[in-house]
Amino acid sequence: MHIHLADRYHAGASWIHTLDPRAKILMVVSFILGVSLAPEGAWLPFAGFFILLLWICVASGLGPTYSVRRSFVAAPFVLAALTLPFTVPGPTLFTLPVFGWTASVPGTIRFASIVLRTWLAVQAAILLAATTPFPDLLWALSRLRFPGPLVAVIGFMYRYLFVAADEALRMMRARTARSAQPQAGTGAPRRRPSLVWQGKVTGNMVGSLFLRSMERSERVYDAMLARGYDGQVRSLTHFHFRLLDAAALAVTLAAVGGMLAWAVAR
Repeated sequence: MHIHLADRYHAGASWIHTLDPRAKILMVVSFILGVSLAPEGAWLPFAGFFILLLWICVASGLGPTYSVRRSFVAAPFVLAALTLPFTVPGPTLFTLPVFGWTASVPGTIRFASIVLRTWLAVQAAILLAATTPFPDLLWALSRLRFPGPLVAVIGFMYRYLFVAADEALRMMRARTARSAQPQAGTGAPRRRPSLVWQGKVTGNMVGSLFLRSMERSERVYDAMLARGYDGQVRSLTHFHFRLLDAAALAVTLAAVGGMLAWAVAR
């Protein structure tokens, strides 16, 4: 099973790895909340949030650029805000020479602030996933009184994501085995299939994967019911909230609250 497709946990012996997962979830939630509540254009507080993330990366033994290198996966999602510099009214900052569009100063500031908020929030989530095993996160969510069905759905999604990925790889391997290619030296030109043909084949594969996933989920659920599943996911993992966990949570809340107050007071 290709677990490395989605498993981002990196085992380590740092004090951040040993923290109670409940404390780490609360720390990340408070960090994301503080970044989201920071006013637009609060560049120095945003830099303070970023320095805090870099310090956590170094303290966890992952390296200062670990979360930065992996956070650009969220870049396509900020394209939804790309129109803000050209739609928000205000003083003109620059004009695109080809299209004649004018970007306003308030719109550009709002767009840059959204990009920074998203970038910082994604880095915090990456650090949480890299320093905490996923079963421990599920246990922490259940202990923090998250709805049981939601926790169960997240756990099953994570567990069977690898199964669906393996199924997709097998389907792609079967498609490759059934696709004729001219042998080298025959002189026949190698033609690339048209986009229409590729789209049709991809659509058929997606539909087949969906049907196979539905059938597999029904079989798995019947097997779980036969083994006494009652809707409650139980775990052998247990943590105790220590003084170190309380201190780390208190320091994080104080740092986030201080930077947020600094951003509001500017």
